[in-house]
Amino acid sequence: MNTEKRGVLGRILAIRGMPQVITVTIGLVIIIAVFSMLSENFLSERNLRNLLRQISPILIIGIAQSFVLITGNIDLSIGSVVGMSCMISATLMTKGVSPIGASVITLVCCLGIGVVNGQLVARCGLPPFIATLGTMTIARGIAQIVNNNRNTDSIGEGARAFRNLFYYGEQQFFGLRVFNTVLIAILLWIIFNFILSYTKTGRHIYAVGSNIEAARMSGVNVSATVTVAYVVSSFCACVVGFITCATGGIGTMDSGNMYELYAVASSVIGGVSTLGGQGLLLGTIVGASIWSVLQNGLVLAGAPVAIRNIAVGIIVVISVLLDIIVRRGKWMKKKQSA
Repeated sequence: MNTEKRGVLGRILAIRGMPQVITVTIGLVIIIAVFSMLSENFLSERNLRNLLRQISPILIIGIAQSFVLITGNIDLSIGSVVGMSCMISATLMTKGVSPIGASVITLVCCLGIGVVNGQLVARCGLPPFIATLGTMTIARGIAQIVNNNRNTDSIGEGARAFRNLFYYGEQQFFGLRVFNTVLIAILLWIIFNFILSYTKTGRHIYAVGSNIEAARMSGVNVSATVTVAYVVSSFCACVVGFITCATGGIGTMDSGNMYELYAVASSVIGGVSTLGGQGLLLGTIVGASIWSVLQNGLVLAGAPVAIRNIAVGIIVVISVLLDIIVRRGKWMKKKQSA
């Protein structure tokens, strides 16, 4: 029986990226324990419900960045696509377009950014940093110009269903009230985790990130695979834009600022490699949770914004550094054995 348990544990640990997930999960438990001792309100029902709602958009954009990072690329346009989504949807609704129509039009525009990113990187050969830096600026410009360089008015009572769907609504499960935002994040995680873990597209995404030339020689359509990753990224950013719009009931031109950092942080902290080919969306849940728990716990502890930023920045740098050290160590072992 013990041999069987060790065999199961060995298979779990053999999953690429699982040791990092376990490590950061232990870190998350420690952080929660520390903040629960520093503030009696940290584990209150009200704070936990709000904390889950804070984690949800960070998790969604973490999923977005994870897909792109696993291909060995990066998406700097995520935050601007969030802002573009928020502004286009809000502007259309204030002009009398139905929430459904506004959402569909906005989604098409955002997916267009993903397609452009994928083609610029995979087909045109632009470095992902440069390509997505350009589309980041373009998307932010669209967010600014769509309503004549000003924030929108309230999207109004006609959009109450939209606001309830993406932010204020909640459902009950076994006596527990869960915000719709949390349910949306869970649903998207299930869908995209299935795609990444159990489909040919997911295998191709890992293959491209591990060795792009080997993947190409194996018959993988690299251009299509990279484009899919960027389209997923833009889709998730669009959804977060809807959540942002529903939260305040207006479109703001600076929506999504710094979300590029949030996306990278939740992915990298969760064990997704910046070098490509490695990472689990399970880890992205933990990474998004660590980011949000740190922000929430430090606020309750009375820490200033500067300290919160420094703490998260240190964790991001350490996470990337550890990833590089581990990957370099494995490479050296392979080289020595050869």
